[in-house]
Amino acid sequence: MEYVYAALLLHKAGGKMTAKAMDEVLTAAGSKPDKGRIKALLAALKGVDIDEALTSAAAMPVAAAPAAGGAAAPAAAEEKKEEKEEEKEEEMTAGLGSLFG
Repeated sequence: MEYVYAALLLHKAGGKMTAKAMDEVLTAAGSKPDKGRIKALLAALKGVDIDEALTSAAAMPVAAAPAAGGAAAPAAAEEKKEEKEEEKEEEMTAGLGSLFG
């Protein structure tokens, strides 16, 4: 996640998003940069309008929290666990480009 933050910081500051700049931001933040992850993120962000992606992300509705109630059925808890696992798999396969549209 710190790689995305570094990209957003560079974008906000008006800096050019290069591998060297990302490396410097992450190092300054106390993180040990992984050059492969930096390259992957930069490739995913190529051609993405970050301002537009941030605007559309801010406009997305947020799901309401479930109401507090009685004890949840064990099947429902197991179903939620399976959904979370599926979501994690989808996130990994979607790639970093999905973060910005």
